[in-house]
Amino acid sequence: MASHNSLLNDAQSRLTDIFDRLDVEDDVRHQFGQPDRIHQAAIPVRMDDGSLQTFPAWRVQYDQTRGPCKGGVRFHPDVDADEVATLSFWMVIKCAVVDIPFGGAKGGIQVDPKCLSRLELERLSRGYIRAFYDVIGPDRDIPAPDVNTNETIMGWMADEYAEITRRKVPAIITGKPIGLGGSQGRTAGTGRGALHVLEAWAKHTDQRREDMTVAVQGFGNAGYHFARLAREAGYRIVALSDSQGAIYADQGLDPEPIWQHKNEARELKGMVYCESSVCEESGVDQISQEELLALDVDVLVLAALENVITTDNVGDVRAGAILEIANGPVTADADQQLEKQGVTVLPDILANAGGVMVSYLEWVQNRTGDYWREDYINDRLEEQLVSQAQLCFERADKEEVGYRAAAYLQGIERIAATIESCGTQRYFNGE
Repeated sequence: MASHNSLLNDAQSRLTDIFDRLDVEDDVRHQFGQPDRIHQAAIPVRMDDGSLQTFPAWRVQYDQTRGPCKGGVRFHPDVDADEVATLSFWMVIKCAVVDIPFGGAKGGIQVDPKCLSRLELERLSRGYIRAFYDVIGPDRDIPAPDVNTNETIMGWMADEYAEITRRKVPAIITGKPIGLGGSQGRTAGTGRGALHVLEAWAKHTDQRREDMTVAVQGFGNAGYHFARLAREAGYRIVALSDSQGAIYADQGLDPEPIWQHKNEARELKGMVYCESSVCEESGVDQISQEELLALDVDVLVLAALENVITTDNVGDVRAGAILEIANGPVTADADQQLEKQGVTVLPDILANAGGVMVSYLEWVQNRTGDYWREDYINDRLEEQLVSQAQLCFERADKEEVGYRAAAYLQGIERIAATIESCGTQRYFNGE
């Protein structure tokens, strides 16, 4: 499916050691070696100027041993089959790590959504469902938002599915607007969950949040909600960046006015801070993306895209810990180097699981027709995520491995147990 240096191969390279440590059956290794299904389509869209364009699109269902597939749909110019397959692979493990009954899928369209009008975006979103409606469903595969997609796009997708099937099926999509059956707490779920993991780790290692400085690379939905909630909790957010640029203030930044300004102006500029109290004491510096990644902070939050820390720049990392809100922001080789440098990594398959956990709660609400208050949902998210994070941290201490290895061990162990319960070679040979 992909070249030997592909993203999927890089992700799967971490498995051999995990399989050996767990001594899993060969059946598990074979079944987990490649995706169950890869669906590809070309989506035709009539553009506002009357022209017709087609956009390559994918839906990959990696494994559904533990339940129906679950996974976001991203709109990005760099999306390809390899990336979508890799994201679906991580999704399977992530759901198992935090013990929710889903398998893993992912979807994507190769497009720069910033170049589309809102009407073109709607046509494209609905076209995605028309392309894949027969392979998704509330008991088969449930899409959700991802990079460059949001609740509005999910609403269009859910509505298109209802048009095609002639019935309302709110559980087909999660991350929808509240009025279309969305859940309270879903939009902030990923960022909130990441903060819970950071808090659990700080408690596990006896650190005080008031003493910790944080830099956030990737100021999209997840990065913003994390930064906002972390600042409210007492962490000092000293740097933020998006695809346009980065800013730094030693005294700390207030993410709220920055987010509002970014959404109005679509860029991060230092001047916005000076309209709030943050800048009255000290200035805000424009820095480069590379400088942000090399800041001497307690926690570097990676909340943008995959492969941000590689063997090329891993030596520049001076942060004490990395919190992965993005999927796969550190390559496998760089991961080993970080361990040698003594940098703690709180891995994506644990740290960014808040989104899929609230998606699961949305799906349950859609299936039962019983809708819950936001504080109840936030409490359930915290209770389950913190308990699963603590299991990971304790396992890492006990087995003397990093947190990523511990999370993989926790997830793969659960997946393997389910696969093995259907019978293995040893079972069928009467052993």
